[in-house]
Amino acid sequence: MRRPPPAETGGVVQGMSDSMRPSIAPPPPAESQPGRVPTFSVLTPAYQAADTVAESVASALAQTVAPLEVIVCDDGSADDIEGALARYRDRITLLRKENGGGASALNIAARAASGDFVVVLDADDAYFPERIEALGELGAARPDLDILTSDALFELGGEVAGRFNRANRFPVVDQRAGILTACFIFAPAVRRKRLLELGGWDESFAIAYDWDCWMRLILSGAAAGLVDEPLTRYRLREGSLSASRVRSLEERVLVLEKAKRTQPALSAEERGVLEASLALNRRRVALTSAEAALLAGAPDARRRALDVVLRPGIGARARLKAAGAVLAPRSVGRRLVARDRESGTTRLRRPDPRDR
Repeated sequence: MRRPPPAETGGVVQGMSDSMRPSIAPPPPAESQPGRVPTFSVLTPAYQAADTVAESVASALAQTVAPLEVIVCDDGSADDIEGALARYRDRITLLRKENGGGASALNIAARAASGDFVVVLDADDAYFPERIEALGELGAARPDLDILTSDALFELGGEVAGRFNRANRFPVVDQRAGILTACFIFAPAVRRKRLLELGGWDESFAIAYDWDCWMRLILSGAAAGLVDEPLTRYRLREGSLSASRVRSLEERVLVLEKAKRTQPALSAEERGVLEASLALNRRRVALTSAEAALLAGAPDARRRALDVVLRPGIGARARLKAAGAVLAPRSVGRRLVARDRESGTTRLRRPDPRDR
């Protein structure tokens, strides 16, 4: 794969050697020395993914440096996951469970894994061939890092639509404050022992369990490093603004509220960052749920628009539009539908990583 230039992340590029890919990470401890290349277990949670999971698994099996194992956990799918993976059955571990959500599938797969690191691969994404090799290089050069990740390409309708770490700056200096602001880590490899000691992924979250997990790891002292190349394809789905999008943003708020309750060691400055992040995401929920209600002609559209009008921190233009929706919700809703049809504007059914 041809290597693109490093992303403009605003951090310090710290390549470990001339032969290594560009990488970004906090400075190593003074006593840190390079170590052996760690082993990786690829974990793929799969639910109703028979149409895409084979391509994802094939990308993990086609790595220039093979992972130790590929574990697929079928989360109670009604479609034929096993049939979709039939050609790979002698090269992967396929686990099955009753439906309980992505976090529960990842937890079961992580407990069954044996690699030094577990690395996430969603059932509709794919790795570029050098991803495991690149993460291994970084892990060997920096054995102090417990989280290893790479940049990713957004794909929409088969076309490249951006890069994850251009939308989500990877911080070097203060990753604790950074993770309270946004999920700057995508599909990482995480040191398995540390992950399990922390309790794995929180199964009470349906969507934002990834951000919650990386947040808990970093706030417990883990450091993250980034291979500054896009080595994963992250597929976005085209469609209308939906309840799942609103739910995604609502779960961001729940993650931050959980951190507020359960992280007593946060400094006063970090608590300020957390409060600002909470306020921002509550505004996003208000705006997104109001627009979704107006587009759907929901009976509570007027109430949701009024919430935007009365909420502190809303911009003047958005507040004015919301006030119009309070007065005439059906008319505004029809205009929003017409606008999207005429302009071809779409929303993302799958959670936008920039809003994780």
